[in-house]
Amino acid sequence: MSLSITSLNSGSNGNCYYIGNDREAVLVDAGISCRETEKRMRRLGLSMLRVKAIFVSHEHTDHIKGIPVIAKKYKLPVYITEATLRSGGLPLHAEQVVSFKAYEPVQIGDLCVTAFPKHHDASEPHSFIVGNGRVNIGVFTDIGIACEHVIQHFQLCHAAFLETNYDEQLLEQGRYPWYLKNRIRGGKGHLSNHQALELFKAYRPPFMSHLLLSHLSAENNHPDLVHALFTEHAAGVEVVVAGRTAETPVYVIGGGVTAPLTLF
Repeated sequence: MSLSITSLNSGSNGNCYYIGNDREAVLVDAGISCRETEKRMRRLGLSMLRVKAIFVSHEHTDHIKGIPVIAKKYKLPVYITEATLRSGGLPLHAEQVVSFKAYEPVQIGDLCVTAFPKHHDASEPHSFIVGNGRVNIGVFTDIGIACEHVIQHFQLCHAAFLETNYDEQLLEQGRYPWYLKNRIRGGKGHLSNHQALELFKAYRPPFMSHLLLSHLSAENNHPDLVHALFTEHAAGVEVVVAGRTAETPVYVIGGGVTAPLTLF
């Protein structure tokens, strides 16, 4: 009943997260090229033939640019909201497109994918929980604030990809123009290291085993800085930094404790 997870890439240069069992898997976003996705999965011993669907969080290029080629080559359905499809301008055939709605679970074999809304400067942004009835994996990136939707779903997760985009001091002192700094920290941009840490400290469930720190800024963060910050408060949770240029190892999330499937 375990699930295998990896970040194939995480950052403003491309985002792609793999979650699967021994028969099927899904990608949450596909923001790197098809060739690079295949190469990284081969290095991990994973097969693209196991991937059965792509779920799209929002229309920003670093989350969608690999989708047209990957979806066409592997004949994959692309789960995407109508507003995100319009805004992203993806050249997809109608038969590839499957719409989804928040809180309506989608069954992909033995995997159940549930979307929920979040605060981000996109047309209709969503995050996802992927589960198998016993183990829940959350993908929490591109989030302006840890709203009630995020808090409720974070408490369900045996493992999570959690955005730690920027260090507040590095952003403030960095070379970004003022309008961009305000966009990043303005409530519909990204989570800072300390915002994410407060979510983790206050709401991590007792059965959480892995936390993958994700979507780090190349200019306004540093892997060692954020890893040290979270490790100090890990209390048994394995903390991993998801890289901007390479895949993480595959982590098998066993779920020795069954989480509740909903808090609503």
